[in-house]
Amino acid sequence: MKKLYIGLLLLLLTGQLMAQSFFKKEDMMNVGVYYYPEHWDKAQWERDIKNIADHGFEFIHMAEFAWANMEPTEGNYDFKWLDEVIDLANKHGLKVILGTPTPCPPQWMGEKYPEIYVMDAHYQRKEHGTRENMSLSHPKVIAETKAIVTQMAKRYGKNPAIMGWQIDNEPEGKADYSPAALTAFKEWLKAKYGTIEALNHAWGNLFWSQTYNSFESVAIHNATQVGWWGVNPIALLDFNRFTADQQARFLDLQAEVLREYINREQFITTNYVAKSYSADPSRTEKLDFASFTAYPNYGSTNLGDLGFRLGDHNVLLYANDYYKSLSGVTGVMELQPGQVNWASVNSLLLSGTVRMWLWHNFAGGSDYACTYRYRQVLYGAEQYHSGIVTTDGVSLSQGGKEYVDFINEVKMLRKQYDAKAELPKAWQDRKTAVMWNYDNFWNLNQQSQTGKWNSWEHLHKYHRILNSFGAPVTFVDEKADFSEYPFMVVPAYEMVDEVLVQKWKDYVKQGGNLIISCRTGAKDKNNHLWEGNLSAIMNELIGGEIQVFDMMPYGKTGKVALNNQTYDWGVWGDQIKPSKGTEVIGAYADQFYKGEAAILRHTIGKGNVWYIGADSQDGLLEKAVMEMAYAKAKVSVDQYPEGVLHYWSNGFYIAVNYSSETVELPLPAEAKILIGSKSIEPAGVTVWKEN
Repeated sequence: MKKLYIGLLLLLLTGQLMAQSFFKKEDMMNVGVYYYPEHWDKAQWERDIKNIADHGFEFIHMAEFAWANMEPTEGNYDFKWLDEVIDLANKHGLKVILGTPTPCPPQWMGEKYPEIYVMDAHYQRKEHGTRENMSLSHPKVIAETKAIVTQMAKRYGKNPAIMGWQIDNEPEGKADYSPAALTAFKEWLKAKYGTIEALNHAWGNLFWSQTYNSFESVAIHNATQVGWWGVNPIALLDFNRFTADQQARFLDLQAEVLREYINREQFITTNYVAKSYSADPSRTEKLDFASFTAYPNYGSTNLGDLGFRLGDHNVLLYANDYYKSLSGVTGVMELQPGQVNWASVNSLLLSGTVRMWLWHNFAGGSDYACTYRYRQVLYGAEQYHSGIVTTDGVSLSQGGKEYVDFINEVKMLRKQYDAKAELPKAWQDRKTAVMWNYDNFWNLNQQSQTGKWNSWEHLHKYHRILNSFGAPVTFVDEKADFSEYPFMVVPAYEMVDEVLVQKWKDYVKQGGNLIISCRTGAKDKNNHLWEGNLSAIMNELIGGEIQVFDMMPYGKTGKVALNNQTYDWGVWGDQIKPSKGTEVIGAYADQFYKGEAAILRHTIGKGNVWYIGADSQDGLLEKAVMEMAYAKAKVSVDQYPEGVLHYWSNGFYIAVNYSSETVELPLPAEAKILIGSKSIEPAGVTVWKEN
C-alpha cells in the first residue's frame, strides 16, 4: 500500500511538472484557438494560420473530429495533410495541441461493425452522423481506438511543434444499454461485490422481490423504462459509477498508448464540459491534468435585466476551482467567442462578455485559454457557432476582437509579473476546502425529495458566498489532508462512513472550522439510511440529533430566527434536538414546530462545527451563518456584491462583473489600477495591485 501511495504521488507530481514545463509561470496564461483545416480549401491554410499568429494566439488545436481524414478506410492512414498544417503552424511560431479523433468514428467503421454504437434507454442504437456515439464497452471500439491513437503517437510523438494532446472531446459518460455495456457492467459488479449475496445486500434487493440468483441475471436498471420513482436507487447509483468508470477507462487507455511513444514534455489532457452530469474527472489516473469547456451563451437569464447577455457566473466560478483542484493545473479548452446553435435562446452577448470570461479564467488560475473556433463553419450542424473571424474567413467578429484585446492585455501584464508574489495573508487565513463528489451528486439528483432541490445550485450557493468573502477554494476528497485548510465546507454530502466522520472530528479538535449543510451524513456508502435517527452517525459531531425534515411548497417560505433577524428558508429544513452544551444558533420562527433548532454550533477541542439544517433559495441565511463562523475564528472577510466575483492570481487582484448594474469596488486607497476602473460596469473587468 505504501508503494502504491508513493507511486500515485510521483505520478501526480510528474503530471504537474510536465504541464508547468510548458505553461511557464511568467507567461501566466497562454491563449490558443481551434482550427479545422479539413473544412477549408488547402489554398487558404497558410493565410489562416498566419492571421492566427498575427492576432497574437500562441497555439492551435486540431484533428479531434478528423478520423475519416486520417483513416479513410480501415487500416489505411493518410497524415500528409496534417503534416503540412503542423509545418505551417511551426513556420509561424505556433505550438499545436492534437486531439485524438475518437468522438467521431468514420462511416466505414459503423458500416462494417454496426454493433459498435451506443444503445440508448429505449434500446435503440445510435447511428453514423453525429458524435460521442460509440459504445465504450465494445471490444472493437477499444481495438480501433488503440490503432488510430498508436498511429498518431508514432507519427507526432517526437515532433517539437506538438505541445500536448487532448484525448477525445467533451467526454460525457453517456449511459449505454447495449449488450456490450451490460456484459461489462456485470464484470464491474463482480469485481466490486465478489458474491451475488453481497450485491443483493448492497442494493437492498429484498425490496419488491428484486433478488438476483447470479451475476448473469443482473440487468441494467433503466429509470426511463421503469419510471424515476420506481427504479432501485442503489442499482442506479452503481450504474452511474460504472458509466463514469468506463469513460475514465477509455481516456486512460488512450493516455497509455500515447505515453509509450510521445515525448515527456508533451502533456495529455481532455476537456470535460465544465459542469459535467455523468463523467467524473476525478476517476482518470493517466492524464496529466483535466481541462474544461465553458460557454457564455447558454440561454440563461442569470442576474438582472442583462444577465441573459452575460452568461451564468456559476460556470467558471465552479470550473476554475474544481478542475484546478484535481492536479494543480487546468485551462479552458473551449471558450466560445459568441453565439452558438444549441442554446435555448441564442442571444447576442453584451459587448465585453467574452473578454470578461477570459479574465475570469485568468483570475481563477487557468494556465491557458483556447477558443472554439477560429472560422465559422459554412456547413454542418454548427453553422451558427460564432468564430474568431466571421464567415468571410478574415474579418474579426466581436468575440474575436475581445480575444485579441485580452491577449494584448495579458502580454502587457507579463511585464509586471513578480515571481516572488505570494498569496496575501488575509486570503491565506481564509483558505477553504469544499468537500464534494459525483457519487453524492448523482444520488441526490435521483432522490431529491422536492422539486425545489437543485444539487448544482446548492453547491454554487456556498461557493458564491466563499468568493464574496475572498476565500480561496480548493475542492477536496476524503483522502485529502484537511489540516491545510482553516475552514472546510461540506454541502449536502449525503453518503459517509465512520472513517470520514472521525476524520472530521479530528480536524475540528485540532482547530478546524467545519461548516456542514443539510442532507449530509444521512446514508452510508451503500446508500442505505442509518438504523437510527437521520443523523445517527454524526450526532456526536454536530452536537445534536436530526429528528425529521420539512420542505415548503412552491410559492411559500418559512422563517428562521438568527441574531435578532429572520431569514427565509424553503428548500429543506431539518428539525434538530441539540445535545447538552451545543449552542442553538438559529431556530424556526414559524410553522407548527416554531422554536425547534435549525442551526447548531458545536465546539470540539480547539475548533467548531456549524450545522446548517435549513436551506434557503436566496442564500442570505447561509451567508449570515458563515459570516459568524469566520468571525468566531477571528478571520476577516471581504463583502463583494452578488455577481461581482473577485480573486487574487499571479500577484494581481481581479474583479469581474456578471451583474446588470455598475458597481463601485471596495478597493483600498493604495490600490493601483492597471486595467479598468473602480467603477465596474456589467461585463467589466478591473485588475489592480496592492502594496
